Amino acid sequence: MGRKGLVAFVLAVVFTIASLPALAQNTRTQENKKAKLEKEIEQINRQLKENTSRSNTALNELTLIRKKISNRNELIAESDQEIAEISARIAQKQHEIEVLEGRLDTLSMYYSKLVRNAYKNRDSKVWYMYILASDNVGQAFRRIGYLRDLSRQMNVQAEKIKATRNEIEEENAKLMAMRTEAQAVRNRRQIEVDALQKEETQSKGLVDRLKRDRRRYENDLASKKKQVEALRKEIERIIREATQGSAKKGSTSKAKPIDYTLDAEFSKNKGKLPWPADGPVVEKYGQHYHPVYTNVKLPFNNGVTISVDKGTAAKAVFDGEVSKIVVMPGYNMCVLVQHGNYFSFYCKLGKVNVKVGDKVKTGDTIGTVDTLDGATQLHFEIWKGTTPQNPETWLR
Repeated sequence: MGRKGLVAFVLAVVFTIASLPALAQNTRTQENKKAKLEKEIEQINRQLKENTSRSNTALNELTLIRKKISNRNELIAESDQEIAEISARIAQKQHEIEVLEGRLDTLSMYYSKLVRNAYKNRDSKVWYMYILASDNVGQAFRRIGYLRDLSRQMNVQAEKIKATRNEIEEENAKLMAMRTEAQAVRNRRQIEVDALQKEETQSKGLVDRLKRDRRRYENDLASKKKQVEALRKEIERIIREATQGSAKKGSTSKAKPIDYTLDAEFSKNKGKLPWPADGPVVEKYGQHYHPVYTNVKLPFNNGVTISVDKGTAAKAVFDGEVSKIVVMPGYNMCVLVQHGNYFSFYCKLGKVNVKVGDKVKTGDTIGTVDTLDGATQLHFEIWKGTTPQNPETWLR
């Protein structure tokens, strides 16, 4: 192996060893992400099946299918990245094998020279004559040492050749395994692409169906706007009452002192809070447009809506105290939990497991999510005082 080949081989080995921890961590991250996406797709499939049997709500069905399409696209992107990484590893492995084969050629060439040299002196009489023809005893011993060294070098070289051939066989086996893995990923990717095409066709059919009934959905939207506005006003009223006392004339209701220690703990856990329920987010925080009538603004969403399986429990995201339980049109039963000057709000519950004044711990069950208009969804909000927050920036 030449100097350049040796340097390239050493650098490749060093690079591979140095990148192993990062590669392992990246692989775990990818696997976790894929598992989450696949789990959400399974949940959506179950929810679609349940919704079909209970309701003709095409808009909710479209929302779920589009979320599934989004997950499917992410899975395909993950597969593309995985294929690219495996292809890079295959190229690296091929280079390593080429380096080993170059080393084997060099070893074989040197061994051939040793064999030819030994062949010339294959007759033991020639060896004896070669030793006896020495000018002195010192030269005789040097010639004996040379012959012994020649034999030892041949044995050592043969072992090196054998070891290198075994190493090449092992590397070739690894290369084949990588190619098999790459093909398996490509096959999985194709399955995802085929499923995506069916879901996109399904989505288009739902869009066409919704477009034919615009007036009905405009009426639904107007009703939804009223419900969202009523919920927002009620939350603001409850929070003001909890932090400032009742503003009603003649009321003696006073706000409880704010637990600033709890407030600080809640704030410190931003981005680390557990999700209140397990499922895909089908409505995100903020301003959005109607999925079909794209020029129509939807009501501003002060929280997130999580699509869940029937019977799913809504759980407290942090320690706190139940401040209020209300029933709101379109949201059914809602529970407000106070965490100092922060508040978490859990809506669309069919059953509530707590009462006003209860102390709750992280993970305690607040209630059970109800099925409304054929959809089983938890609406969840976080407020800092009277300012709504994006829950996804708080949840891990």
